[in-house]
Amino acid sequence: MRKQLLVAGLTGLMLTGSAISMPPGFISKKKHKKIITQQTPQQQDKASQWADSVFQSLNQDERIAQLIMIRAHSNLGQDHIDAVVKDIQDNKVGGIIFFQGGPVRQANLTNYYQSISKVPLLVAIDGEWGLGMRLDSVIALPRNMMIGAVEDTSLAYDAGRIMGEQCKRIGIHIDFAPDMDVNNNPNNPVINDRSFGENKYQVARMGVSTIKGMQEVGVMACAKHFPGHGDTNVDSHLDLPTINKTREQLDSLELYPFREAIAAGVGSIMIAHLYIPAIDKKPNTPTSISYNAVTKLLKNELGYKGLVVTDALEMKGIAKFYTKGQESLQSLLAGNDLMILPSTAAGSVAAIKKAIKNGKIDQDEVDERVKKVLRAKYNLGLWKPQHIDTNNLANDLNAKTDSLRRRIAENAITLMRNDKKLIPFSPAMTQQKLAVIAVGADASNTFLQAVKTYKPGTDAFIFTSRQSVEQIASIVSRIQRDYKAVIISLHDYSRRPANNFGLSMAERLIIRQLQKEMPSATVLFGNPYAAQYFCDAPNIIAAYEDDSTTQRVAADLLFGKLGPKGKLPVTVCPTLPSGTGITYTVDQFAALPAITPQEAGLNEQALLKIDGLANDMIARGAAPGCEVLAMKDGKVIYNRCFGHYEYNKQEPVSPQSIYDLASVTKICATTLAVMRLYDEGKLNLDATLGVYLPLVLGTDKAGLRIRDVLLHQAGLTPFIPFYKETLYPDGYPDTMLYHKEPDATHSVRVADHMYMGNNYIDTLWKKILDSKLSPRQGYVYSDCDYIFLGKIVEQLTGKKLNEYVKETFYNPMGLATTGFLPRERFPLSEIVPTEHEQSFRVQQLRGDVHDPGAAMFGGVAGHAGLFSNAHDLGIIMQMLLNNGTFNGVQYIKPETVKLFTAYNSNISRRGLGFDKPEKDNVTRREPYPAKNASAATFGHTGYTGTCVWVDPSSNLVFIFLSNRVYPNGGANTKLSVLRTREKMMDAVYESLLK
Repeated sequence: MRKQLLVAGLTGLMLTGSAISMPPGFISKKKHKKIITQQTPQQQDKASQWADSVFQSLNQDERIAQLIMIRAHSNLGQDHIDAVVKDIQDNKVGGIIFFQGGPVRQANLTNYYQSISKVPLLVAIDGEWGLGMRLDSVIALPRNMMIGAVEDTSLAYDAGRIMGEQCKRIGIHIDFAPDMDVNNNPNNPVINDRSFGENKYQVARMGVSTIKGMQEVGVMACAKHFPGHGDTNVDSHLDLPTINKTREQLDSLELYPFREAIAAGVGSIMIAHLYIPAIDKKPNTPTSISYNAVTKLLKNELGYKGLVVTDALEMKGIAKFYTKGQESLQSLLAGNDLMILPSTAAGSVAAIKKAIKNGKIDQDEVDERVKKVLRAKYNLGLWKPQHIDTNNLANDLNAKTDSLRRRIAENAITLMRNDKKLIPFSPAMTQQKLAVIAVGADASNTFLQAVKTYKPGTDAFIFTSRQSVEQIASIVSRIQRDYKAVIISLHDYSRRPANNFGLSMAERLIIRQLQKEMPSATVLFGNPYAAQYFCDAPNIIAAYEDDSTTQRVAADLLFGKLGPKGKLPVTVCPTLPSGTGITYTVDQFAALPAITPQEAGLNEQALLKIDGLANDMIARGAAPGCEVLAMKDGKVIYNRCFGHYEYNKQEPVSPQSIYDLASVTKICATTLAVMRLYDEGKLNLDATLGVYLPLVLGTDKAGLRIRDVLLHQAGLTPFIPFYKETLYPDGYPDTMLYHKEPDATHSVRVADHMYMGNNYIDTLWKKILDSKLSPRQGYVYSDCDYIFLGKIVEQLTGKKLNEYVKETFYNPMGLATTGFLPRERFPLSEIVPTEHEQSFRVQQLRGDVHDPGAAMFGGVAGHAGLFSNAHDLGIIMQMLLNNGTFNGVQYIKPETVKLFTAYNSNISRRGLGFDKPEKDNVTRREPYPAKNASAATFGHTGYTGTCVWVDPSSNLVFIFLSNRVYPNGGANTKLSVLRTREKMMDAVYESLLK
């Protein structure tokens, strides 16, 4: 169980000296469990001693200025920077609050501002959904309303933790989050989807979990907007909202989440600009300057001892009544500790100083507030030098966001109604003609692409927000005439309720008409309150956000890869109240039915040996993680994931994890294509390369037989290190050949920020054609064999290899992950990194093919470049085990499968394209691929630590995926030395024994 933070001293945030003395960067959860503790009296004394020492070094104006925080941007130019510098140097303000800009620019400014400040600055940000809310180049987390749709509070904790880690990395001490308002007014113009919802218990659960996540990494959270801004219909940025509720009503609803946050040790609370007569009847008195609200209610009655912070004093909710520093004075008199964004820092100090002189506030009371802020600074680590390392900053800030966004989407997306039971689309429905229409979009997006991946042949339509009502009839008529069902997605609408969320009359009408006149499923990518316009929709989903991750997960749900788990956090219609949500589970391996070992009559204890082998492999550093899948008689009997993507143990391997298959590409892409072309009579195995490839004519490669190329006995050189000649003497890539960004002449992606010149591919081919053949025909395993075969596939089909196999095999078979160029289709969080390559691309490889030659061919080559998860590979191998058939569709003729998978050479163990057991496997000291593998077995291994095997004699499929080359490349041979894959496969055979 995660340790709950307790209120410590006056800050509510407890950090020991060891925590805050650590270098900038992320701190592991394991370490924090050791360093986050309740403060001892000695630690409290250190904070007080430091605060007293700093306090004594300041004059009266400088002390008062510690209570002031000003606005800062990193995108507003030099005049703005000069104004901030003036307030820091001349007015000695206590802190800055960053808004829009960029991460590196902000870090550099923070370093500069800290260097010129007499007292270390308290740095804050208003980042309710992470730094991506304010900074470019940073991926935003979902808004609170999406998190409010999930049941699992650990996701809110993880969101808070990631926000805290982001802040820690960029030198921020306070994030003004989370929003603890109960949004029980659907027309709320300012809170709305910033809230976790309308259920006070859910708001409290998710808010407290977020607070814990942030504060356990040493960043102060801020519960806002006290005493509750959820039931307003006026934006306090523009005017002063009024809440006419009784005190009893406030106690029972609005105040509940704040009580829970206080109990959880929240470090600060922000006071809203609200007029609530039940708390303070004095006219034109916002709660932010109300002694009744701040001191009597929050501090005295609720017993809050942490920092009390005003909402922005520049907002019209207070600025229409007080300016020129008077707003800061009134806030201080009410009991606030920090006055943020006043109209003037100098004016604020002067107004407070004058009030002390006139006896409106006691000097001792002001001094104690100053010391309270200074103690908070100490506890947040400002007693030591503040410096941010900008190296790899954006990558660090984005390291975990994609993964969490995916997990939140999988748990939040809400199936609000499924009257026609259309969702998930059944196999029968997916055989029908399907249309998808993106309403409000301007161009194709991830959702449309994902739908077309699941259902090849789906036609996509786009209805923009600029189209008119008059254009509806022709579109609806065509869809109704030509298709059996339609998926409707709504995009790019406003998150605020004003003007119907920005939805045009035409957008609303076309959706309602399609819903009424034909089978439809509607997905709302945005604020769920917009569902109020489609309350009668027979099948409707709230997806909450409109990013590529959410769009992909929504498609997964529609087509049955995932089951819906979310519950509406707010009421959108009388018929769709808060808590609505149809949930069901789906078989993760629906295309590959699963069966327990007992049901299959297998020895489960033998299968459990795989667990021990996997854990031993990870412990010995043979690979950071893996997935193992075994099938018997077409059913999954074992499928488990172990370890993590990296040895830092931050991203666990899951069934969704996509691996670089390396040479498994040879059989699961190129050989499949060759088999299909052989079936169709387009490829003769005894013909030569010169028959199909004009580029080899006139070279010694023209006479090489296709059969020999498939068997790796055509005499081609095993490997050509193409990349070595493209490096400078110091080992770094040639900047003339490789550009950081793509352009008209450099569009071949080799890695992140590394694009090769287009013409250099001709050079690669020249090197292959000029390479020497072996003087005698023999078995020499060569990547060049398959580079040629991939080129033949493209020559005969007129399509790129990746497109041909996708259209011919992967899409018809329903493979969601198998394919080349995975970065174009999936978030990086789903793709396992392969290596921190030091010899060529000098970066972490994640989603770019590991093989350098395949990378230089643009990520698509006959010998490498394929990525997949284990489930989809299982379908391919089961198809081959079924003699070319899967789900009633014949992909390859049975006789072709038998020909290619049999022994085909007198001088090696090879089949045509496929690897096989050694012919003397039974007597070998180290049998391959397993001691019990029959002679009928076929498959392949991959350099990155992968293998796929089929044994028709036992009706078995065995798949092992890992990234054993991580992080330092092929020098790590422990996987082979331990013979982990071989032993796991033998454990499957042993399970067959009664």
